[in-house]
Amino acid sequence: MDTFWLYVLGVVIFALGLTISIGLHEIGHLVPAKIFGVRVGQYMIGFGPTLFSRKVGETEYGIKAIPLGGYISMAGMYPPGTEQEESKNRLRRFFGKLVQDARQASDETMVNLDKSRAFYNLPVWKRIIIMVGGPFMNLVLAFLLFAILIVGIGNPQPTTAIAAVTQCVTADGVPADCSDSTVSAPGVVGGLIAGDVIVSIDGQKVSNWSDGTDTIRASAGKPLEIVVNRDGVEKTLSITPVLAQRSLVDDQGAPVLDAAGNPVIEEVGFIGMAPTYAMTPQPITDVFPLMGQNISGVTNMILHLPQRMVDVSNAAFGPGKRDVNGPIGIVGVGRVAGEVASTDQVDPLSKGATLIGILASLNIALFVFNMVPLLPLDGGHIAGALYEAVRRQIAILRKRPDPGPFDTAKLMPLTLVVIVLLGSMSALLLYADIFKPVSIFG
Repeated sequence: MDTFWLYVLGVVIFALGLTISIGLHEIGHLVPAKIFGVRVGQYMIGFGPTLFSRKVGETEYGIKAIPLGGYISMAGMYPPGTEQEESKNRLRRFFGKLVQDARQASDETMVNLDKSRAFYNLPVWKRIIIMVGGPFMNLVLAFLLFAILIVGIGNPQPTTAIAAVTQCVTADGVPADCSDSTVSAPGVVGGLIAGDVIVSIDGQKVSNWSDGTDTIRASAGKPLEIVVNRDGVEKTLSITPVLAQRSLVDDQGAPVLDAAGNPVIEEVGFIGMAPTYAMTPQPITDVFPLMGQNISGVTNMILHLPQRMVDVSNAAFGPGKRDVNGPIGIVGVGRVAGEVASTDQVDPLSKGATLIGILASLNIALFVFNMVPLLPLDGGHIAGALYEAVRRQIAILRKRPDPGPFDTAKLMPLTLVVIVLLGSMSALLLYADIFKPVSIFG
């Protein structure tokens, strides 16, 4: 299959994965809504003109032309307003009209319907379950995809086979191009070559790369007897590690800093060899830290979104390159998926793993983004329900009448602002993804 069709395949795989993610998100809302008796008029994937729909029972299921989201239409999203409220809203002209139109649209879904089937009339905990259901489905899908990635395919892990041997080092044990000021690295002097598989060091069997490197790092200046398997034959080599200064790192590979914020330097033994890597399945428990890292990364990006969008704008309309770790739109992610599928720089298994990782990260992003406590996002409805619960509890403590459901329709002006901001960011990302796309292969 040529590069073009591989690129198309990558884009199609991503588009299909996005559609499934959106569809499952809306099912996460649909199922509890129906269980709790709320009338659901529509279940739609996408926006714009309807391409296909079919009515089953009281719900119309369909697919629309623009697959950039989805929705379910629930009856009674907003409580009915009083005449006084309606009059006051009309006086506010434009913003009041927004509130009035939202409430009127909600009222139309309640025609010939008992109010017990209205969303606003449900207990707070049921409304929260309905709104959390969508993001929760994305979280579950992310877990399944990461599990396939980690448990089924595995992570690249160092083996005991040697991929490369450092040729020369400086007097301080730093790898460098060979010259009059460098010396041959200990591995070369001892006869180590690429392709050797380490069997044992100083009589201790080496079952993984860290076993061997731990012994070497603790043995500067001490001759080590290293047994390697070379083309099926075991050979014994004598290699003396040189003393080298290296930054101390933690279990995650991050540099350890001292009280002043400077890297902690340690003196270790060094012979100059690099391992080959193989995809090694990991335990299911490794999925949770990976998900936590992704959630933390997306949350951090959202918290710094204004500056990130400024960076995108500067790159889109200036000479700079896009940050591969910065915000990227749906079109941009699709292009990355196509680039991954069509590249000849990685093997097919790694391509598949990367595409699965992209879809898993996409679902993490959908989960975190939809939990932001602003309407029209799911988190906005959750925040409204929690506010209502707190308001009612305060009324009970003060022995005051039940204030009733919190009218989120009153937040329509703020909702409009959020929609405009989201639309503006989407438009900027679309422009940047087309004219200054992110490339993960340089």
